[in-house]
Amino acid sequence: MNNALNLVGRLLIAALFLPAGLAKLSGFEGTVGYIESVGLPLPAVAAAGALALEILGSVALIVGFQTRIVAAVMAVFTLVASIFFHAFWAAAPEQAFVQQLLFFKNIGVIGGLLALVSSGAGAWSIDAKKEAQ
Repeated sequence: MNNALNLVGRLLIAALFLPAGLAKLSGFEGTVGYIESVGLPLPAVAAAGALALEILGSVALIVGFQTRIVAAVMAVFTLVASIFFHAFWAAAPEQAFVQQLLFFKNIGVIGGLLALVSSGAGAWSIDAKKEAQ
């Protein structure tokens, strides 16, 4: 049962990141503008990096490839994105509640990613097949 739950967990986490990455791909200029609006440097590079991480990281989680490393990188990415894009402490009062919800949702996602860092991908993964060889 643990392997099945691990796979389902990986799929559900990927279900959050993969559509976000694909949306950045199809709406690249809007993503660049959004990153630019919070004052981050090199917004086009940041947008390209974010979409690559979200898409490639999701695929890696789905198949269980380099799971511990990918999950750790995605956890750091999610924390940084949460601080810059869901800064409820600096939001206008009418936006603070929604931004706080999004921030703490991301904190929960980070928890799931850290659980993958700790546990690995389980037996139903490329990682397990590589270890068996």
